[in-house]
Amino acid sequence: MRSFVLALAAVGSVAGFSSRVVAPARRAAPSRGAHMVGEGVASFVELDGSTVRVAIVHSRWNDDITGALLDGCRKTLLEMKVPAENIFETSVPGAFELPLASRLLALSGTTDVIIAIGCLIDGETTHFDVISNTVAKGLMDVGLQTATPVVFGVLTCNTHEQAVARSHGGHNHGVDWAKTAVEMALLRSSALGKRSQGKMGFSVAAGTPLTASEPAPSKYGF
Repeated sequence: MRSFVLALAAVGSVAGFSSRVVAPARRAAPSRGAHMVGEGVASFVELDGSTVRVAIVHSRWNDDITGALLDGCRKTLLEMKVPAENIFETSVPGAFELPLASRLLALSGTTDVIIAIGCLIDGETTHFDVISNTVAKGLMDVGLQTATPVVFGVLTCNTHEQAVARSHGGHNHGVDWAKTAVEMALLRSSALGKRSQGKMGFSVAAGTPLTASEPAPSKYGF
């Protein structure tokens, strides 16, 4: 392509035309705050979390947001019959610390699922993008490496108002994260053979109400 452009410029120069070649204009990237796509609510089957052990690690950065998300998460877990004594909570300074804290919880062997809660709000520098991508990848790696489900409960918003709408508004995202946690904990229990195993794959049919059967330890968390 470059040789073609140079040849075209040379021909134009010989013919008496201007040899300046104008590069194609780059298409401007859409504004990140222009519109929101992919907003919606997941559907969940009825689940029994009475024997599920849940660890919640939340960041104290933007704690007005993470506190509300934590409250919504805790309330929903209790509504799903997760005993209060089976819910372990701890906190870290910011979102960047969530992956390591989650890995330590997973390696402790005292929890069936981890909910990592944080809130990142875009600013004037690339810090938001770096931390958002790093935390998402880190939490995913913890789940894949330890076979302990990790629920990504980190809001990544353009403005503080968007974060408020997703934590204090009509749809507290902590509710969905709690439901996801119970479902994934029961899925893990089924897949790893802690329930009666079927012929192939998971031990029960999709949509069947599940309860974990693993005996509860005497202590949860760290």
